[in-house]
Amino acid sequence: MPKTISSGLKEVARRAAVSIATVSRVINADPKVKGETALAVQKAIKELGYRPNRVAQRLRATTARRRLVGLLIPDIQNPYYVDIIRGVEEFAYSQNTTVIIGNFSQDPTKEELYIDILRSESVDGLIVATTPVTEEKVEQLIEDGIPVVCIDRGLKSLKADVVKTDNELGAIMATEHLISLGHQRIAHIAGDMEIPTTHERIAGYKAALKKHKLKIDPSLILSRKSDYESGVALTEKILAPKSRPTAIFTANNLLTLGALETLHRHKVKIPKEVAIVGFDDVYWATSLNPALTAVKQFGYEMGQQAAELLYKRLSSPQAPPASLIIKPELMVRKSCGTR
Repeated sequence: MPKTISSGLKEVARRAAVSIATVSRVINADPKVKGETALAVQKAIKELGYRPNRVAQRLRATTARRRLVGLLIPDIQNPYYVDIIRGVEEFAYSQNTTVIIGNFSQDPTKEELYIDILRSESVDGLIVATTPVTEEKVEQLIEDGIPVVCIDRGLKSLKADVVKTDNELGAIMATEHLISLGHQRIAHIAGDMEIPTTHERIAGYKAALKKHKLKIDPSLILSRKSDYESGVALTEKILAPKSRPTAIFTANNLLTLGALETLHRHKVKIPKEVAIVGFDDVYWATSLNPALTAVKQFGYEMGQQAAELLYKRLSSPQAPPASLIIKPELMVRKSCGTR
């Protein structure tokens, strides 16, 4: 069975007693790697019969002035991440840079593979939404001198530049809006508990209830995955008890769609019987019935700022990590009713 790009690079690096980044530089004829180190890598490549990705090398050779950056996103089905892609790509294009996009579908194993592949292609930098499983691998990239900007989620170590939404504030806005309309039993359909943003939004939901002296009922906080199917399944659970909540706060737009589908299927009147507010605004929110109240994240702007931060990092690799926390906005429409 043929070796994968990532496993081949690891074997070469291990044989030559160097980092994977050094192997990539030798493969791409980086003049910074000289002498015995370059010879050791070339010898390991020959002994192991490793074959570099020549297509990528030819692309780099014919676009010598064009930079290559990687962008790893968690879920291309989510319109929020599509906005981020647009922002990154448009800024990159204006700077004569090509973007390689990897969609890891909230799968850390797949994300790790993408990171290895992008490293093997000697990208000039990486914009990535990390997971707890991949944090160590991302930190290793930084230590190896590869510029990294985290988007949507930061590193616990705070070693990388980060652009993200103030998730806790957004959740407070959503929950307080429902409280201001008289709701006291508010359910929260949360996302995947492995994702840091999920905990930040739960924290905001709890903070709003606590501020208004409302009981935090653990049975009203439900989570599974961050997808449409989870929105459907968790809303079914919410509707089952006789003492159902009067309002629902959903943690992303896919969960919101699942919740809306379930409410409509059960002929629950929105907002008369159950009000709903979602985290993530989308351009078609006003076309829903009723129009959706939602927390707006500025994905396009975040993508542009992440790309700009990466460029600054390329120019000033020793600068301290920057953190841009973007304030969200609550878009009030008809799905929650009126005061």
